[in-house]
Amino acid sequence: MEDRIESVLSRFRVEKGAGFRLKDHKPDDTAGLSMKKSEASALLKRGVDILATQQDMLYAQDRWSVLCIFQAMDAAGKDGAIKHVFSGVNPQGCHVVSFKAPNTIELDHDFLWRHAKALPARGQIGIHNRSWYEEVLVARIHPAILESQKLPPRLLTERIWQDRLEDIAAYERYLGRQGVVVLKFFLNISPEEQRLRFLKRIEEPEKNWKFSARDVAERRHWDDYQAAYQEAIRATATPGAPWYVVPADRKWFTRLVVAAAIARTLESLDLHYPVVTEEQKRALVQAAEELGA
Repeated sequence: MEDRIESVLSRFRVEKGAGFRLKDHKPDDTAGLSMKKSEASALLKRGVDILATQQDMLYAQDRWSVLCIFQAMDAAGKDGAIKHVFSGVNPQGCHVVSFKAPNTIELDHDFLWRHAKALPARGQIGIHNRSWYEEVLVARIHPAILESQKLPPRLLTERIWQDRLEDIAAYERYLGRQGVVVLKFFLNISPEEQRLRFLKRIEEPEKNWKFSARDVAERRHWDDYQAAYQEAIRATATPGAPWYVVPADRKWFTRLVVAAAIARTLESLDLHYPVVTEEQKRALVQAAEELGA
C-alpha cells in the first residue's frame, strides 16, 4: 500500500523545474484509480485521521512547522480541498489565511511582507489560499496591478518576473533552513470542467454567491495564466519545496492526493511526543499519589 501511495504521489510531485511542461499533466488523470463516492469518502476519512494524529505530534513536539500553499484557476476546488482534507485537524494547531487583493498598507511594503506575517509558528500547519505566487501570476497578467505597487520606475524592468521568481525560490530555501516545510499545490483544472462548474454556480441558487462576472473575464486569459504557472513551477520546484500538480477535474481524487502528500511529508519529519525525563516521571508519580489521597 505504501509503495502504491508513493507511486501516485511521485506522478504529480515536481521537484526539479527544468523542462517542466504543464501540458504533460492531465486535469482528469486519476492514476488508474476508479472508485465509488462512498469508497473515496472512506479512504479520505482514513487519511484525515492519520493527518490529525500527525498534527497532534507536530504541535506537541514544537519544532517543525508546515506551510501548505494552494494555487489554482477559479473553481478548481481550493476551498473544498482545504475544508475536507483538514476537517479533522485541531484548530489550535492550524492557521488558514485566504489572500485577497492587497490593501493600502500592504502596498506600502514589499510583496512578501503580508505573507511573511502569516507564516505558521513552530508546531503549526499554515494554509495559504493563494500566496506570494499571485505576484507572478495575476500581477503579470494585469499590468495595472503592478503599477499600483509603487515600485521605483527604474526597477520595472523586463526581468521583474524572473527576479521575483528568484526571490520566491530564495525565500522558500530560507524557510526550509528555519524548519518551515513548504508544500505547494497547483490544482490543475481543465477549461471545460471550469466552464461546467461556473454554470453550476449560476444555475443553483445556493451557489450564486460563489460566482462573479470577474471569473468569466479572467477565463479569457486562460493561456496566459497557464504559461505563467508553468514558468513559476519551473523556477521554484525543488526537493525542499516541491510542487504537486494535482488533477482537479475529479474532486474526490484531488482531495485524496492532497491528504496523502501532506501525511507523507509529516511522516518524514520523525514526529513524536516529547520524551518524559526520569525527574518528570517521579513528579508524575508524586502528583498521582497526592491526587489519589
